[in-house]
Amino acid sequence: MTDVAAGDVTSAHPRMARVWAWLLAPRDIAAMAVFRVALGLLITVSSVRFLAYGWVGVLFAQPRVRFTYWGFGWVPVLPSEWMPALFVALGVLGTLLMVGLFYRVTVVLLFGVFAYVQLLDVTNYLNHYYLVSLLLALMSFVPAHRAFSVDAWRRPELRQDWLPAWCTVLLRFQVSIVYVYAGLAKVTTDWLVHAQPLNIWLSARTGLPWVGPLLDERWVAYAAAWGGMLFDSTIVLFLMWRRTRPFAYVVVVGFHAATSALFPIGMFPFIMVTGALVFFDPSWPRTLLARVRRSPVSVSVPVVGEGRAPGWKGRVVLGVAVVYACLQVVLPLRTHAYGGNVLWHEQGMRFSWRVMTREKNGSATFMVRDSVTGREWHVSPSQYLTRLQEREMAVQPDLILQLAHRIARDFEATTQHPVEVRADVRVSLNGRMSEPLVDPTVDLSKEEDGLGPKAWILPAPEGPPVHLRPARSSHARVPGA
Repeated sequence: MTDVAAGDVTSAHPRMARVWAWLLAPRDIAAMAVFRVALGLLITVSSVRFLAYGWVGVLFAQPRVRFTYWGFGWVPVLPSEWMPALFVALGVLGTLLMVGLFYRVTVVLLFGVFAYVQLLDVTNYLNHYYLVSLLLALMSFVPAHRAFSVDAWRRPELRQDWLPAWCTVLLRFQVSIVYVYAGLAKVTTDWLVHAQPLNIWLSARTGLPWVGPLLDERWVAYAAAWGGMLFDSTIVLFLMWRRTRPFAYVVVVGFHAATSALFPIGMFPFIMVTGALVFFDPSWPRTLLARVRRSPVSVSVPVVGEGRAPGWKGRVVLGVAVVYACLQVVLPLRTHAYGGNVLWHEQGMRFSWRVMTREKNGSATFMVRDSVTGREWHVSPSQYLTRLQEREMAVQPDLILQLAHRIARDFEATTQHPVEVRADVRVSLNGRMSEPLVDPTVDLSKEEDGLGPKAWILPAPEGPPVHLRPARSSHARVPGA
């Protein structure tokens, strides 16, 4: 993966030769080592938080029903008593990543365990968990342990002060994708014209000291909405430009510190502040340390000719990287194939970096009818779900469908007759009055999930939010990032 020179391409197209030279140019490994340490630290701290606050039991032991991702229903579920041990393992692996011990095995195991935990229940989905999974997947290809690690200390032959530039390029690309799509997702009427849902969330935080009274002002919500959109849409450009990079990073820290203080969005701000470090010069840790010590920067980076190309292993890795990059560009765009308002129908919502763009509250009741006797029952989701699961299920059509199938299976097993399951679901989007989300006349037990559009989801309400400035309330909820 660090094979820099393995083939002569002097006869190749000049542009391609320049691309190869740019991607394979050696760069200081110092910044990547710092990123490795920071990522491991975040994973370790997050695992400790889950264990300390009892979230492992709430999210993985208490639920009796598991909502699965389409195509991943086959993922096995560990016994609930094993889940704390899994998070202990995450913490241990995060620590090993920090110190760079058994790096190759550690980062692959981390990705596998972390991804497994996320696949256990869709209601636990958060954008920053998805981002960490992607970063771990990328790090499994990046030899970030060749310096400033226990591995490099144990095996001197492994030591290397440089990495090919594509390692940094790939991580920069991933962080850029998050910011750019998060910014584009905010170019909506609700966000820019009505300042929703920010107005709802800010009005719920008026009890904060000092800034609380300002948060109920209309202009504050508009300033936050437009500022958030502009920040997400442009910050990558300022981070890429050397002259503005230090100032842009200060803005990054300030922006995410403010969102962390105002909204309960967990580790997301810390992950993004860490991710933005990849835009700095690869030698910035050495430069900073040299300034503190008042000594010259010392690093051994080889000079590579421009007429060389990677061997077959390097070509395979770069080919996989290109496919990955294309997938990351296309995946968030898939929602446009469905039409309508993605914040309402949710088709293509996940994995599209629509960070903090909606406030949805809903209620659902399922109606079961025995197809033979005609007997009917009303079923409350609370009979099956925890409060957290019910809150998420009531506003996401694919989860409503999954619960309808579970209810149908249970009643058919009890009655020994085929049943029909319909749902009365009413949802409020960004402060609007509640409207029906799914067609109450459709037998959901006969519908199947998939990538195609779901005709049983009703159109989104067309009117603007009813209340621009909602009354102060402690019930407004900020969804996770």
